[in-house]
Amino acid sequence: MAAQIIDGKMIAAAVRAEVAQDAEAFAAQFDGAVPGLATILIGDDPASAVYVKGKQKACGEVGMQGFNHPLAADTPRAQVVELIERLNADPTVSGILCQLPVPEHLDGVELTGLIDPRKDVDGLTAISAGLLALGREGLRPCTPSGCMHLLAHAGAQLEGAEAVVIGRSNLFGKPMAQLLLGANATVTMCHSRTRDLAGVCRRADVLVAAVGRARMVKRDWVKPGAVVIDVGVNRGADGLVGDVDFHAVKEVAAAITPVPGGVGPMTIAFLLRNTLQAARMQRSAVGAMV
Repeated sequence: MAAQIIDGKMIAAAVRAEVAQDAEAFAAQFDGAVPGLATILIGDDPASAVYVKGKQKACGEVGMQGFNHPLAADTPRAQVVELIERLNADPTVSGILCQLPVPEHLDGVELTGLIDPRKDVDGLTAISAGLLALGREGLRPCTPSGCMHLLAHAGAQLEGAEAVVIGRSNLFGKPMAQLLLGANATVTMCHSRTRDLAGVCRRADVLVAAVGRARMVKRDWVKPGAVVIDVGVNRGADGLVGDVDFHAVKEVAAAITPVPGGVGPMTIAFLLRNTLQAARMQRSAVGAMV
């Protein structure tokens, strides 16, 4: 029996519609003020430019204000730091996103760490990561959060389930594992040193692949009835493909995300949700001080 195809486009559209309603309610509550997202794009990487344009367009579509700050590739560190500090202090900016990667003379981890944690809509600062690890309220990374939403839509029963995450990056793998652990799954993280990777994957009730290797996960790596989330995006001769051999794996999985059209649309949807959450948190903090 072929797997349920998890339609990320449709699910993300529903999340955006919900955010748009909530943003309208926010404006009504706060005298027309709307959440604002500031993006920082350093350099002229074409893919990054497309991503940032999409994020700014999405802001307008849900009634938020977008502030794009394009900088030349040779922009000095001090100038970038000054911009981040200015955005941290700007009350009209609810969230700040520094598009990665940055040029070689800059340190993306350092720059991200300078963002006020209350405006860290990517959920990547040390404070955000610490709050996630401790299970406390905070801003969560967008793509892992989107994956959790897809799992819920697919009806995945996470409590007590065995979940395997392939990839241990700070951007995705580690926070994904933390979110699954928070849902009471038993989590195994795999990486380049994992022994018998295929065997580990075959135990998974939920398998999440995020390594950047086209069609690495084969049919015989997947437990029959597993839910498979494919985070990989690889460009090949036949277009975009994921880390999972989709056409083969869909014959044994219970549910699977396609590439494109699976996880990708969820990232921007949850970036918008995070921006709204950040705006609410900031307003609550101001109210508590009055």
